[in-house]
Amino acid sequence: MKELNIETIKAFKELLGTSAKRIVIVPHVNPDGDAVGSALGMARVLKNAGHWVNVLSVNDYPGFYRWMTGHNEVSYYSKSSKKAAQLLDESDLLVCLDFNHLSRTGDMKSLIENYTKPSILIDHHPYPQDFPSVLISHPECSSTAELVFHVLNAAGFKEYVDKEAAEALFCGIMTDTGSFDYNVSDPQTFQTVGELLKYGIDQEYIHSQVFDNYSADRMRLLGYCLNECMEVFPEYHAAVMFLSKETQKKFNFVRGDSEGFVNYPLSIKGIHFSTLFTEKDDMVKASFRSKGEFAVNEFAAKNFNGGGHCNAAGGEVFASLSDTLDKYRELLPDYQAELIRTKSE
Repeated sequence: MKELNIETIKAFKELLGTSAKRIVIVPHVNPDGDAVGSALGMARVLKNAGHWVNVLSVNDYPGFYRWMTGHNEVSYYSKSSKKAAQLLDESDLLVCLDFNHLSRTGDMKSLIENYTKPSILIDHHPYPQDFPSVLISHPECSSTAELVFHVLNAAGFKEYVDKEAAEALFCGIMTDTGSFDYNVSDPQTFQTVGELLKYGIDQEYIHSQVFDNYSADRMRLLGYCLNECMEVFPEYHAAVMFLSKETQKKFNFVRGDSEGFVNYPLSIKGIHFSTLFTEKDDMVKASFRSKGEFAVNEFAAKNFNGGGHCNAAGGEVFASLSDTLDKYRELLPDYQAELIRTKSE
């Protein structure tokens, strides 16, 4: 990870000031482990430092993240847009975490867009939108949670980091690296994890809370999808999985049940580009993963209204699942040369 800009950290500290502030922390819509972990971890540290802090999420997140300290105090725009507007109106400072564009705030976009008080964005996605008062962007960082830890330390908040904050930040790093399987080429990531372990956290407990809390329906859904809803294209080193609304209903699908599904095809020999399409009421959600140099963020941005990281990206399509799959299949020949060039050994 590149060194933090001294002037940026100075500006961060000045916005927080020396007296208690009313701070609202906002993660991206459909929060994942990094969004939840970085938000709750940072909230814990700032509360310990004497600030009034409220985490405001656009919508709810999977139950296997509802063990971190502070999860029961999160406010949701989807449950009360009036309360969300009030929290922002009464705040002194807005902190945005783990997204690079206002579109990632979903239905809450207009509230964030029209926020007139100071704001901070801390994120590790490339090409950030220049909307905050202070922008801290490090795409080379493994996760926003890791970046938050370094920012807080650099800004003089290390004494306020405790076990509960460390648990949340560790969870963010763990989930955004696939349990340290990708985005971990920088040794500093493991040094950061080592620092968090010093707070007495139990990494086995955290891993179990996230990955060993699935329902029987979810496990049956995974088996069904691998058997019935996966297509493999060896000539393109690619594979796609798809979840129709009918399949979701059949297995009592709830938010978070398909977490990690997109990674499974990458375990197939010769496959280094994996896609998951999930049918929604009015669109199809797309998730992309890759191994090696194939840039799924560019693939997502060009073809599926998305973006993200080189090896992990997302998108959305306002079309039927059938048409979306047809489009995907038609695109593969256009990327054959690149997929062959970047194939994993």
